[in-house]
Amino acid sequence: MIAYVDASVLLRLALGQPDSLAEWSEIDRGVSSALATTECLRTLDRLRLLTKLPDTEMAGRRAKLLELIASLEIVEIDSTVLDRAAQPMPTELGTLDAIHLATALLWKEMTGEALTMATHGSALAIAAEAHGLRVVGAPRK
Repeated sequence: MIAYVDASVLLRLALGQPDSLAEWSEIDRGVSSALATTECLRTLDRLRLLTKLPDTEMAGRRAKLLELIASLEIVEIDSTVLDRAAQPMPTELGTLDAIHLATALLWKEMTGEALTMATHGSALAIAAEAHGLRVVGAPRK
């Protein structure tokens, strides 16, 4: 499976959470936005400040996160992505999720490859499904 992987998936994997993406081992090729790196590292930094985790534990989580990101094909954010993200969407979607969705859709259009959206975010999942993408990882309502 080729999957667009958002920050929620990477964070749950790096943090070793029990509700991490069950389909992770099925991903043969992962794609993500450069935005995911910033999102993940900012979240880890907030977690460090809020939970006062020991430096050794935080260093291990950060290293795992960077290893996961390095395994992905990273798509840079450019004006084409931002223009696409600014366009009206068929569902309610925040800015960061819109950038992720725009990146995924543009990657799919450019490559012609089938793409699955891997996210734990319900809003991104709904928007991705509205655009015809298969979704894994999101809670079903």
